[in-house]
Amino acid sequence: MRIGEAAAAAGTTPRALRLYEARGLLRPPPRTSSGQREYGSAEVARVRVIRNLLALGLTLEDIRRRAHRLDLLVQDQPSSSCGSRPGEFSDVVADRLATLDAEIARLTHLRQGLAAAAGSPQCRPGSQTPSSSVLAPELEG
Repeated sequence: MRIGEAAAAAGTTPRALRLYEARGLLRPPPRTSSGQREYGSAEVARVRVIRNLLALGLTLEDIRRRAHRLDLLVQDQPSSSCGSRPGEFSDVVADRLATLDAEIARLTHLRQGLAAAAGSPQCRPGSQTPSSSVLAPELEG
């Protein structure tokens, strides 16, 4: 099938297929005599697995680090979105979880600081525009 048909079958776009190919997640497919890409059901299944992993929060780089193992997940796809081989991606998942935890901590700290600043008398409704010292004390010289 041509790129548009393969993309539709996998629930994505032709542009995404070209991106996955460029990033090494999808092997370059054979081409017709006119140079058009020809995809089979195996490539469509692989793209579905890639999309499932992206939906779980992994990045293209995370998946690229284990691209050589994607076929194992393709074989297991009907059983779950991560396959029945959780160890195949465990280090990538652990890294992604650590990154997400760090980002959550950073955003929580940022939120607490903003909430504290918004709760100060200078930030209440009817007061003058908040000074930079209330919203960003680290900016003071």
